[in-house]
Amino acid sequence: MLLFLITCSFSFILFYKSLTLNPLPSWTCEMRLFFLCFWKNLSLNISSFSSRMSIKKKNLTPKVESVEMASEMSVLDLPDLVLECILEKLPPDGLCRMASVCTTLRDKCISDHLWEKHMKSKWGKIVGPSAYQEWQCHIASRKGSIFCKKRGLMGYLVNLWPIVLIRSSFSNFVIKKTSFSPVDSVMSWYLALESGKFWFPAQVYNRELQNGHVGFMLSCYDAVLSYDRRTDTFLARYPAHGTRASAIESGVTWDRLRAPPVDTSPHDLHVSDCLNDLQPGDQIEIQWRRNKEFPYGWWYGVVGHLETCDGDANYCRCHDSDTLVLEFNQYTRGSRWRRTIVSRKEHREEGNEADGFYGGIRKLCSNEEISMWRKLWPAEVFE
Repeated sequence: MLLFLITCSFSFILFYKSLTLNPLPSWTCEMRLFFLCFWKNLSLNISSFSSRMSIKKKNLTPKVESVEMASEMSVLDLPDLVLECILEKLPPDGLCRMASVCTTLRDKCISDHLWEKHMKSKWGKIVGPSAYQEWQCHIASRKGSIFCKKRGLMGYLVNLWPIVLIRSSFSNFVIKKTSFSPVDSVMSWYLALESGKFWFPAQVYNRELQNGHVGFMLSCYDAVLSYDRRTDTFLARYPAHGTRASAIESGVTWDRLRAPPVDTSPHDLHVSDCLNDLQPGDQIEIQWRRNKEFPYGWWYGVVGHLETCDGDANYCRCHDSDTLVLEFNQYTRGSRWRRTIVSRKEHREEGNEADGFYGGIRKLCSNEEISMWRKLWPAEVFE
């Protein structure tokens, strides 16, 4: 196009000079006007074409830039608050996958405040201070420290068997991701529980119920547990009974578990601090064991009236007596297991080889604890 314009311009200049130097006939004036009009129209067309090209270029450039920007946009370009909200919505396996993307996301996804929510949601009701203490001992051993004092249930159980690791039933993907989380992080603790690698102390209601042991109804026994993710149940290992080996129960469901309410070994007497406050109608748990070689379990009962009291609330003075009556109404009237009497002021382990031994008492003040025992109430009373 440029070459064409230069040629036309040069031809026009030569023609114009020839007109000025050598006069031509009259019709040449008309030709001169023709070339002037042609040149004018050509200039207008060129200007119009240039304008249209510049407009198209302006319209096209933002689109190209927007496409390039969109192709380069990543989740890391999001504002911190938006990214944080997204991560808070992710389940644990989603956080593990996101943590494997890059270093920046890894640092965000393994933060304790994200995993504390998942810990509380799934494990909060059955993982208590004793389990946390055992986890701290596990961390200390991983870091090379051998100084870890184990108290309560775990201190007793460690003397019976080593706390071993079982084969993980958690997905291989998540297990591999534990390598990038610090050993003392909440994420590591969560994944150790989830995988079944970490045995933790808890208590089991109605021990060995699936084995038909109805004698354990309305009781709660200490055990160490390992989670089986495939069945969403637990493997429970109980302290040894006398000379017997440790009992093991599989398939323990979530609704039969709780965190130990006190840090007391199942072979130690719990120090009662509620004896002077107890009065008829109060609901309690009391330690009981078959003989002194057996561990204690916690059994549900209520405070009853003395035989000399008619039960009238206006005249009842049972709470002023040094004698405390405990009733276990899951047994029939006349059963030797129905009632027992203990001393308020000098309460020690009381009982005999025939009726068993009663230990420490704790008063139930939580509606959640009381409602749990009521849910476990048997359909029929025992002999």
